Amino acid sequence: MHTPRFRSLALILPLTLLASAALTPRARADSLLMQPTGLYGDFLAGHFAQQQDDTGYAALELLEANRNDPHDLELRRQAFIACVLDERPEALALARQLPGDPGAELFLADEEAAAGNWAAAEQRFRSLPSEAPTQLVQPLLIAWAEAGAGKTDAALATLQPLMQTDRLRGVYALHAAMITDLAGRNADADQFYRDARAASNGVNIRLAEILASWQARQGDTAAATATLEALPRVDQTLGIVLPQLREQMAVRPVMSATDGIAEAYLALAGSLRQEDSPQFALFLLRLALDVRPSLTAARLVMADTLDASRHPAKALALLAAVGANDPLNELVELRRAGLELQLGRKEDALRRLERVAAANPASPEPLMRIGDILRGANRFAEAEDAYSRAIQRVGEPTRADWSLFYARGIAYDRASQWDKAEADFNRALQLSPDEPYVLNYLGYSLTEQNRDLDRARQMIEKAAELRPNDGAILDSMGWVLVRQGNPAEAIRWLERAVESDSEDATINGHLGDAYWAVGRKLQAEFQWRRALNLNPEPADAAKLEAKLRDAGVPAAASPAAANATRLQ
Repeated sequence: MHTPRFRSLALILPLTLLASAALTPRARADSLLMQPTGLYGDFLAGHFAQQQDDTGYAALELLEANRNDPHDLELRRQAFIACVLDERPEALALARQLPGDPGAELFLADEEAAAGNWAAAEQRFRSLPSEAPTQLVQPLLIAWAEAGAGKTDAALATLQPLMQTDRLRGVYALHAAMITDLAGRNADADQFYRDARAASNGVNIRLAEILASWQARQGDTAAATATLEALPRVDQTLGIVLPQLREQMAVRPVMSATDGIAEAYLALAGSLRQEDSPQFALFLLRLALDVRPSLTAARLVMADTLDASRHPAKALALLAAVGANDPLNELVELRRAGLELQLGRKEDALRRLERVAAANPASPEPLMRIGDILRGANRFAEAEDAYSRAIQRVGEPTRADWSLFYARGIAYDRASQWDKAEADFNRALQLSPDEPYVLNYLGYSLTEQNRDLDRARQMIEKAAELRPNDGAILDSMGWVLVRQGNPAEAIRWLERAVESDSEDATINGHLGDAYWAVGRKLQAEFQWRRALNLNPEPADAAKLEAKLRDAGVPAAASPAAANATRLQ
């Protein structure tokens, strides 16, 4: 259901008319008696496919339904949206049959802009409803249509009021800068670029590309380089594209007014993703790529949106169009590897990451991701090697590199090399002393080994201060209190931990231990049995079985024991 703020989305993407349970008949082979046919069947099948983001099948079914009932306006709208998302040529004819529809007006305005009919494009942009969400992008689109017609002053007049008060004033200032930059009005462009940077909440990759391009083209290579080199401080992953960005930083990011329109769609789509409006964001991103297929930033955002909607295969297919010479290609390759992993193609992901690592010998990022995949597959020796290769690339570690030592420490620990693991955990804490997960892992490990319990408790207490509602950390706090001989106090922490993460076998088992220590034997037995139902590790399951036997609980009362009996 749309929130009141974005209720007009129903006019643009009417994708939620029926409950999902009513949309599955054609998809279920075991419901032949219920399976509708004809117009109704086409509509339901297309609508269900649309909800599942199967745009190809949705477009085919909805087009058929529209042909069967050409007077149903709502049906036509849905067919239009499906055709846009699936890049089908029928979208244009359908848009022309939807007068006043906001999505159709955007699509037709883009067609006019691509043909150089700027007055017609401006008219369509002005016809958009002045309410959310189109109200956010409408001024940008109007301004770019005016810029396309050579009316730079009119474009600035459109944007100027919004640069004073609107919450997106940094976005409007950036587009004013690109408009004046394209028009050769360098003094105005320089001021607007400064305003955009001042109004932004940090520098994202697209803003950094645009600002660095301006600085480089003005001859200030040092400032341009500094702008780009700030990116890894925002997100370490972005360090991998710095060499390519530096090589191409003097390239103008917007070469035409149609490029500017694509940037406007990208800006709004990013905002809508944060507002949890993914379907309209996908529509805008498709418009951006229709106008400017080479806008890789839009392709990345669209892939992330598809992935968040549980469509990694579609996201992977979308990224396949990015060429090897694109300055963001290495970032795209990392993303593609992640999507392959989600699709169960682990070896493909590893091979891709190894290629990226070989092509970027200074970047630790692909090697760290290789280590993560191998560690997740319990290939700990190989994971250690990958992490060690990544650490070698770092050189002198900084605070930002703590996670590399933490990850390698886990691999060492799981490979029963505790001395090396402990050294890495301590190194991670030297680099970044307030990392709750490192504090918790090391503190819990010391507690399990029943050594240095005072230090272990101090670390876990600090982790709990930093993340007071984390079930694993609450469990560690309870467990160290049990080991220190204070089970009554431990119960308070462990009960909170179970409330936070009720499906964790270890936490439930620890609570049973604490109950047993204070004489609450029935509750202890209940927690141990519950822990056995939660698929503990084999070694932990054996310990729980032993506790129940020692407590005098019949073997059949334990699910694990009962299953073992049935299998004999």
